[in-house]
Amino acid sequence: MVLESSSNVDSLKSSIKKNKDIYIAVKLTLAILFLAIMSNFFVTVNAGERGVMMQFGKVQEQVLPEGIHVIFPIVYTVQKLSVRVQKQEISAEASSKDLQDVFADVALNWHIIPEEANAIFQQIGDEEAAIERIIDPAVEEVLKAVIAKYTAEEIITKRGEVKAGVDDSLTLRLLAYHIAVDDISLVHVHFSERFSDAVEAKQIAEQEAKRGEFLALKAAKEAEAKVNLAKGEAEVQRLLRDNLTPELLERQAIEKWNGKLPLIVGDGSKNLLDLRKLVER
Repeated sequence: MVLESSSNVDSLKSSIKKNKDIYIAVKLTLAILFLAIMSNFFVTVNAGERGVMMQFGKVQEQVLPEGIHVIFPIVYTVQKLSVRVQKQEISAEASSKDLQDVFADVALNWHIIPEEANAIFQQIGDEEAAIERIIDPAVEEVLKAVIAKYTAEEIITKRGEVKAGVDDSLTLRLLAYHIAVDDISLVHVHFSERFSDAVEAKQIAEQEAKRGEFLALKAAKEAEAKVNLAKGEAEVQRLLRDNLTPELLERQAIEKWNGKLPLIVGDGSKNLLDLRKLVER
């Protein structure tokens, strides 16, 4: 009897412990379930995001800003969209005004307009849908339209003007889809190999032509200088002839005379002193 009573006590204790463990497990399960249910009543919109609220799948006008918001689950759901600046690189091909093939690499910085996050989600979708359906086609179309207004040479020499044209046109186009353009860069613009060779040959020809013009101008200036020099020398000789009088010659001879009488060697005839000979020495 004693052994049987002890066995019953142990069995009772084991049963109580087991029931207690089950109670704790159920309690923890209920607590977790409660927290899970309660978490559905709250939604957190992180920094750089906006929340699009939907009532039974229908987009609402209210856009949730950053922070924690209370919602009624099942009835309301929230889709988060990034409104940070994003970068999209696009390669496009176009034709210039003079029908040259132009290849351009474009870097576009853009962002969803925060106040219109609900509209872009309703009309287009999330960020990936906006890039695929709107941004990529818009960049290619605008680039083709703007480049078609310029010749290949103008695309190089007026690159800033081309970039501004693309920027303005793309800004207006994407604004209708609730997308803002922060900046656009023409990272690289190049042409076909044949056109590049033609441009290089043209530049070489222009350089040779300019060099030829320079040499011709230099030769003309040198010839003109020689003519002017010859004219000057002739004018000097003429002035000397016109002003070289006998009185002047005598005066110059006297000024040059060193005080010694010249030695005259001859046949004894009377020789006169020629003052011009003294001047010519």
